[in-house]
Amino acid sequence: MPSKKTQEFVFDQRSREILLSIIKMYVDTGEPVGSRTLSKYSKEKLSAATIRNIMADLEDAGYLTHPHTSAGRIPTDKAYRFYVDSILRQVKISKSDESAIRHSLLESEVSSASQFMERTSHLLSQMSNNVGIVVSPAIAQDILQHIEFLKLADGRILVIMVSRSGLVRDRVIRVEGDFSQTELDKTARYVTDNFKGLSLFTIRSEILKRMSEEKVLYDRLLQNAILLCNQGLEDEEQGKVYVDGTSTILSKPDFTDTERLRGLFRMYEEKGKLLKILNECLAESTSTGIGIRIGAENNIPSLRNCTIITSPYTYGSNVNSVVGGVAVVGPTRMEYARMITVVNYIARLFEKVFSEDRQINR
Repeated sequence: MPSKKTQEFVFDQRSREILLSIIKMYVDTGEPVGSRTLSKYSKEKLSAATIRNIMADLEDAGYLTHPHTSAGRIPTDKAYRFYVDSILRQVKISKSDESAIRHSLLESEVSSASQFMERTSHLLSQMSNNVGIVVSPAIAQDILQHIEFLKLADGRILVIMVSRSGLVRDRVIRVEGDFSQTELDKTARYVTDNFKGLSLFTIRSEILKRMSEEKVLYDRLLQNAILLCNQGLEDEEQGKVYVDGTSTILSKPDFTDTERLRGLFRMYEEKGKLLKILNECLAESTSTGIGIRIGAENNIPSLRNCTIITSPYTYGSNVNSVVGGVAVVGPTRMEYARMITVVNYIARLFEKVFSEDRQINR
C-alpha cells in the first residue's frame, strides 16, 4: 500500500524542475544524478544542500531511487509516468526526424505493403536504437481489393486476397464438395464486384444476410462465396507482426538480469504472445493516439524493465476501429519525447499511405 505521504505529494516549481532535470540527465547519460551536478544547472541557482532536501522528498514520494551505495539518484517508473503525462500533448516531431521518415518510407522504391512494413520496423529500430515493431491489419479487418480462388490437387483450394493497403494474403483451405475452376472464378468475381472496399468480416456478414433472403436461399454462387470466405478467414483473426532490432537489447546496460533477458528474447520469438501484448497496448491508446506502458505497468515479468510506446492506425471505412499499429520497445530509460512523436507520426503516415488515393505500388 502506498504511504500517505506518497498519496499527498504535490509538486511545486522547484520539485518539478529537479525531477525533470534528473530524468533528462539520466536518459542522456545512464548515470545516477547527484545534487552537485544539478546545482550547476539550476535555473534558480539552488545550492546542493537545498537540492538534496528536494531529492529526499521525491525519493520518499516514490519518484526517485538510488542504486546501491551511489550518492546519485535515478528516476522510478512513477517518475517516468509523471514526465510522460506532462509532455504528451505538447511534444512535436522535429524537422530532421520528419525528413528522415519521409525519405525512408515515401521517397524510396517499395514493391509491396509487406516490404513497406518491414522497412518501417527497421526504421523504428534505427531511430530509437531499440526494437521497432509494426502490426499489420488483421485479415478480418482489412479492406478487400481483390480475391482469387485457385483449384489445387487433393480437393484443396488456394485463396489469394489482396487488400487495399497492398498486403497479399494467401492460404490453402479444404472444403467439402468438388469445385471446378470455372465455379471458383465466378465466385471470386462475385465477391470482388459486390464487396470490394469492405472488410472481410463485413463481407461474411453481408453474404449471410443475403442468403437469409428467400429469393437467394438456394443460390449456389452465394453458398460457394460464404463457404470459401469462411474458410479463408478461419484462424486468421490477427495481424502479422514485423519485428526489427531485437539484438539491440544485448548492448543495453539496463538489461543485466540474464534470466529476464532470455525472457525478452523468448517473447520476441513468440509472435502470438507479442501480438497479444501489443493489441492490449493499442487498445489503451489515449485521445492523443499514443499508448505507453512503463516498467511495472507491464504485466509480463520479462517486460518489467521495459517501456512500450504504441500508436494505432486506421484507414478506409473502418475509421473507428484499430486495424494495425506501430511500436517501439526498449528500456524504461528512453527518449520519451522523441519516440512519442516518431511513433505517432509514422502511424499517421500509414493512414495516408494506405488510404484509397495513396496506395503502395504492388
